Amino acid sequence: LKRQFNQEEPEKSMLTDITYLFYGKGKKAYLSCVKDSATREILAYHVSSSLRMDIVYQTLDNLKERLGEVIHPEALLHSDQGIHYTHPEFQKRVREMGIRQSMSRRGNCLDNAPMESFFGHMKDELDYKDCQTFESLELNIKDYMEEYNYNRYQWTLKKMAPIEYRNHLLSA
Repeated sequence: LKRQFNQEEPEKSMLTDITYLFYGKGKKAYLSCVKDSATREILAYHVSSSLRMDIVYQTLDNLKERLGEVIHPEALLHSDQGIHYTHPEFQKRVREMGIRQSMSRRGNCLDNAPMESFFGHMKDELDYKDCQTFESLELNIKDYMEEYNYNRYQWTLKKMAPIEYRNHLLSA
């Protein structure tokens, strides 16, 4: 991807990563997301209480459901070089979806900066630390994702929300 994040074509260049969320009294959950680099839309996500490989497999399943049968012919999924993304089974599943995989240079978080930035803003804005149950955390995240995708107006998207901007690009 070489930090060419703004592709101006929805679903062509996607970013993925995992972050941790501490909630309740000493509880920890993990959030895996796929973000469209052109529209900033969160295309798929999965919340898990574990970092087992299933977190990324479920995220890929959600992405597959979201994208449907028509995958952009130049679709690319960019990640860091974490164990989840270098795992042969993950790479196989990405290939089977018709998506090419791209990875950051080792130890260079700037190569996936938009994903890191999203997680930072989300953690600042989302009131997740007071959630006492995993289910309430999941619901809180679901509400945030919907609000972000449909109502979060962004300067870099011509002051549109991600889904509104996607529709704008597709109609142009």
